[in-house]
Amino acid sequence: MSIELRHLRCFLAIADTLSVTRAAERLHLTQPAVSRTLRQLEQDLGVRLVDRSTHHLALTPDGLAFRDQAAIAVTAFDRALGHARRTGWPLRLGHAWSAAGTDTTALLRRWHEKHPGTPLELLRIDDRTAGLARGDVDAALLRGEVRAPGLITEQLTTEPRVAGLPADDSLARRPALSLSDLADRTLALNTVSGITTLDLWPATARPAATITIGNTDDWLAAITGGRAIGVTTSATAEMHPHPSMAYVPLTDAPPVPVVIAWRDGPGHPRIPDLVALAHEVMGRRADAP
Repeated sequence: MSIELRHLRCFLAIADTLSVTRAAERLHLTQPAVSRTLRQLEQDLGVRLVDRSTHHLALTPDGLAFRDQAAIAVTAFDRALGHARRTGWPLRLGHAWSAAGTDTTALLRRWHEKHPGTPLELLRIDDRTAGLARGDVDAALLRGEVRAPGLITEQLTTEPRVAGLPADDSLARRPALSLSDLADRTLALNTVSGITTLDLWPATARPAATITIGNTDDWLAAITGGRAIGVTTSATAEMHPHPSMAYVPLTDAPPVPVVIAWRDGPGHPRIPDLVALAHEVMGRRADAP
């Protein structure tokens, strides 16, 4: 097998842009060179990675599966070179929203005190695993059930759910709400990294309509703009206060687990230290009366 790093970089550029032309521009290569490199990769692997049968390129099922593994391999290579060229090997901690809630500052500062030679970089990545499955980060703080293969998770705590409402909404003045109170409203759903789905409600009492968004900023804008209401956890209320937003506790919605996750396999040597510190800083809430 004669697969080289350039083959992986070429495939990832095509996967990101879904265009040979744009991939060639990104890589500073000619289009024939990009097409030729892709063919070589597919021949060596013995699978078809890209469907060229239509006017728009698309990844095949094999291509989708290979993309994440290729990204992990390229990221690992780049990070190995970076580590060899400098003394500090940053530990990258991903999150899709709200990080560690109000414990975020304590987590970052205590890490710096305990491990000053290893920078802890907090990265928000709008993805269900906050970039962990793709190799963009070393570990991630995630909420809800995590089903991605190849990941190890440990629960740190749980967070209660709250309803997010425009501040001038009639429901915003109540001390608490039930899910049925939201059934006649339009619900904003973060389909990229969110943990709320219509399955939270009984089949006979679900919100009347939904709109889909892709990140917390757009979720907040949809609600404060009066287009919808939302359901999230207390961490969003803590990390994203807004004068046009109200967060009201939900009495009948189950709490959301908060986990720290990392890949099953070789990784950053400081991951065990990060897991231990996350338990120390955040886990106390799970034991609190």
